[in-house]
Amino acid sequence: MATGGGDGAKAAGRPYDLVVFGASGFTGQFVVEEVARVMADGELRGTLRWAVAGRSRQKLQAVLNWAAERLGKTALGAEVGVLLCDVADAASLAAMARQTRLVLSCVGPYRFVGEPVVEACVENGASCIDISGESQFLEGMYLKYNQKAAEKGVYIIGSCGFDSIPADMGVLYTRDKLKGTLTAVESFLKLKSGPEGLRMHDGTWQSAVYFIADQDNLKNLRKKIGYAPVPVVGAKLKRRGFVFYSPEFREYCIPFMGPDGSVVERSQRYLYTDLKETPVQYGAYVNIGGLGSVIKLMLAGILFLLLVKFSCGRKLLTKYPEFFSAGRFTKKGPTQKQMDETSFTMTFFGEGYSEGQDPQNGKPNVKICTEVKGPETGYVATPIAMVQAGLCLLEETACLPKQGGVYSPGAAFSKTKLIDRLNKRGLEFSVISKAEVKM
Repeated sequence: MATGGGDGAKAAGRPYDLVVFGASGFTGQFVVEEVARVMADGELRGTLRWAVAGRSRQKLQAVLNWAAERLGKTALGAEVGVLLCDVADAASLAAMARQTRLVLSCVGPYRFVGEPVVEACVENGASCIDISGESQFLEGMYLKYNQKAAEKGVYIIGSCGFDSIPADMGVLYTRDKLKGTLTAVESFLKLKSGPEGLRMHDGTWQSAVYFIADQDNLKNLRKKIGYAPVPVVGAKLKRRGFVFYSPEFREYCIPFMGPDGSVVERSQRYLYTDLKETPVQYGAYVNIGGLGSVIKLMLAGILFLLLVKFSCGRKLLTKYPEFFSAGRFTKKGPTQKQMDETSFTMTFFGEGYSEGQDPQNGKPNVKICTEVKGPETGYVATPIAMVQAGLCLLEETACLPKQGGVYSPGAAFSKTKLIDRLNKRGLEFSVISKAEVKM
């Protein structure tokens, strides 16, 4: 039985159930707001003890005041603790971890500052959830800390924001809604913005720069891990080209360059090797629009890939994010109006075999289409996903994997009610067309 994420930590005298670390950062402030909103709602009111953590007491208090104002409250009150700690100060991180059952880590880029938080949590018996979209960090933490986290009985769960809760849980939702055996899924992400366009904070841009630049090291890392192979069940899913036209959406699409594919693969490997479930093949894509959008993207992509290969190019990319991203990424981040007008839809096309049909013989004979949709991805959907994942870990301990360790969301939460929780908070999972058997 885990102690870091479960009820055992309460008996150990930890004053807090949950701490938001990096609460005064751009993303952290929205996570604080979401925690405060959830804690103010009915059944959770006063039941979970929480705190904010960071380097400056003044900034942390300012975030609490800001969150209270946005929620229409005069103050959040003395029920919220304030902890001072610095990612460069191991002793302060250890002190934070000893005081809580769970840390929500909002400090990035994770490849540079994420590991000290994970190490402090593992060593001091606290679970940790992050919103990293950096595969090198996520899989590196698995290599270094999975065994010790298992021994300590704590859960380290990465990519619990928009990267990659919708994709990972969306595949599981599609599987559960198919009457039969799901063997392959493709997802298509479509972003919608208002007249003022789509904008993200440059912290996300920095993570993307180093994620793309470090692909060779990721390959070496995976060799060290020595992942067990996952068999292909049913017809092999064909990989699409770099740019292709989708008749379903009447738009051009490209492969999704983020971590969704690797996160889903890790979840499916766990479900196959540990739970003996049928693994699902997965392909992730993004809708980009018409031919004009394709040309613009290809020109920008060529420049990006040229610069990201060299240290001087990476310095330029990270120093001038607004210029090189055509205004999509800025040091100020999006305005409230931009966030209010932005949303996403992720559509899943699944195929498999009807009940009684052997997936190892013949072609797939059943299809299904599902959807996950929600608000702005970075600072509305991500806090919702992170906080609900945290509540799952704290409140549904019996439904988590029996052993602690470093997990992907789908592996950690496949037996929980996370999807139901997300539906209630505005990340909506639904069936678009039910499975139809092809004769």
